[in-house]
This record gives sequence, C-alpha cells and structure tokens, in this order.
Amino acid sequence: MNQVWESLLQTDVAIIGGGPAGLLLSQLLMRAGIRTVVLERKSRDYVLSRIRAGVLEWGTVKLLEQAGVDDRMHREGKPHHGCYLTSDDQMIRIDFVEACGKQVMVYGQTEVTRDLYDAQAALGATILHEVEDVVLNDLKTDAPFVTFTHEGGKHRLDCAYVAGCDGFHGISRPSIPAEVRREFEKVYPFGWLGILSQTPPVDDELIYANHHRGFALASMRNPMLSRYYIQVPLTDRVENWSDEAFWDELRRRLPQEVADKLVTGPSIEKSIAPLRSFVTEPMQWGRLFLCGDAAHIVPPTGAKGLNLAASDVHYLSRALIACYGEGDSTLLARYGEDALQRVWKAMRFSWSMTTMLHQFPEQSEFDRRMQRVELGTLASSADARKVLAENYTGLPY
Repeated sequence: MNQVWESLLQTDVAIIGGGPAGLLLSQLLMRAGIRTVVLERKSRDYVLSRIRAGVLEWGTVKLLEQAGVDDRMHREGKPHHGCYLTSDDQMIRIDFVEACGKQVMVYGQTEVTRDLYDAQAALGATILHEVEDVVLNDLKTDAPFVTFTHEGGKHRLDCAYVAGCDGFHGISRPSIPAEVRREFEKVYPFGWLGILSQTPPVDDELIYANHHRGFALASMRNPMLSRYYIQVPLTDRVENWSDEAFWDELRRRLPQEVADKLVTGPSIEKSIAPLRSFVTEPMQWGRLFLCGDAAHIVPPTGAKGLNLAASDVHYLSRALIACYGEGDSTLLARYGEDALQRVWKAMRFSWSMTTMLHQFPEQSEFDRRMQRVELGTLASSADARKVLAENYTGLPY
C-alpha cells in the first residue's frame, strides 16, 4: 500500500471500540502483559454520558474483581438478592439467594466505564478517542493491521489480533464478508420510554410489571437516582411525553401498593429505546474476534446486554492469555463457539422475559391468559423461580 503515515504503531491486540467491553478486555490483557491499543470514535466525555443498564450478574462482578476495578463498585454498588414480577396488583418475589444461591449487583454501566478508564490510565494504556475512517486489513493473515485517521493524521496500527468491540453500528462486524455472516434478528413492535430522576427508588429491588396498558420497570442507580421505564409504541416521540404524563402512566401500571410510595421529580434524562434480539455468526473470522454489541443485541428485559459483553470478554481474554502465556491457541480457535453457546441461552431468556411481560399488538385473550399462567407458575413453583433466578443472576461461564 503506497501511503504516507503520520505514525506506524505496533501492538499485540488492536481493540476497536472504547466502551466497557473494549476497556475491560484491554484491562485484563494488559494485566497479563499483553499490549493493547484501543481506538474509539467518540470522545471520552461522550462515552461517559451514555446512560445504560446497571444490573451486573455475579460473574460480571467477579470478572471486574479479576480486572482490579472493583473497589468503588463494592463501596457504592448495591447487591440485590431478588426482584419482583407483577401482574396487575399481584406481586411475585423471586428470591435469588434462596432459589439458586447467587445475587446481582446494581451498579451503573457508566460507573463501570469510569472505573475502567481510571484503571487503564494507571496502567499507561493507549486509548485514542475521536478516531475516524477505521479500516481493518488482512484479517485472514497472521499480520493484520488497522488504518485510521486521528487528529488530522493518517495512522497504521500493526497487530497480531483485532478485537471488534465497537457496537452494533461499528466497522468490525461488516469487516466479515457478507457471504460468510449469518444474522438472526427479531424486532419487537414497541420501545421503552425511560427517564432518570434524582428521586429515591420506589423499592429496594427491581419491579418488572405486566399490565394490560403495557410493561413498566422500576429500577435504580443509587439511593437518590432512579431509573423508570414504560412500554410505548415505536411511533411515540420523547417530546410528546411530559414528565407529568410519564409519572401518571407509570403509576397506572404499577401495583397500587407500589404506586402509592412513588416519589416523583423532574427528569434529568429521557429517551425511547427500540427493542430487538440480534445475533451474528460467526463471532470470529481470521484474526478478528467480535465482542458485545458488535455480535449481539438483547432486549433489556433480562438485563443481559453488558453482562453478555462481559462474558465475551471473559472467553476472549482467557483465550489470548493462554495463547501468549502458554503458546496454546486451542481456546482461541473455539472462542466463537464458546461465546455463542452462552449468547443463545441469554437470547432465550431475554426473549422469554420480553414475551411474558409486554403487551403485543394483535395480542389475543389466549396470549394474555398464557402470560398470566406463566406468572402464576412463578408464584407457585419453586422450580420455576429457580430457573428464572439462575438465568437472571447469570449462567456459569
């Protein structure tokens, strides 16, 4: 390639995307003595401004401990021993510890990302922000490289492996030829209108509400920061929902005993998120390995988005550390197979939770009765609660 480069960089693993998946992978690899360079198309402030989920599986908690970024999480995060599922005014508590001996941690994704930035800075990590024109080259060879522009200059990064952690709209997945990829998708006919408010949470645990007017979720970030959602048509617009209208609709969908305790206040963030289930196969092609939203998207009902990204990072970091530390590439060769087994199980769980708790267009009375039976089974069957708890708190890696 006849090109004048502003710089020629070298590393072991080029990580495309500086969200929590890319930063966590870099952190684990650098602690094992493997060099990384992270390329992120947005600014650091933008990355830290994104509001995302805050329920961490216990396996994710353990992985953050392994990465050495758990101190603030353990100080400020809130372990949750259960959650509620409701149908109109019936409240069903799923006791995670009683059902399967595990729990989850409520700690916002933004805070995880902030902790990872601080830990990476302490290790002297190379993280380039506002990178553009990224192209992945020679991925099927043993000498791949990445070209990009940064601060007006054209750069080349030589590496041994490329980790695609750049999300659903990133460059990594399309770098696998279309004739090689298989994509599986289900788009749901509704979205979640969510608000963030500086108010105390309505309950100490998350409440997932099935109501004839639509789904609702009461969750939290900390003792004075609450996150609430209601199901809305995809045609709705944020500007058509005043704070007062949102709070009124949320009250209607929560059980009366919960609605009576709700503390309202001005929203500090409000958005509508569409829901989809998406998986691409394969998750590896040559020296490229996909992680997180680059490979799969889940509806947020099962709290699996960040956790699936973390499990991908577990499998990939383990494989790369074995390859560099022991010269054993066995785990690297089967990374996609290992990751996809867990991905599809999480897909099933997220799909089942979404189907059980939401109102669908053209939903028949038969469908509504089936939802009630499912919720009733959870109320009456310890075995059913165990299955839900095992999936919610996280299947083993």
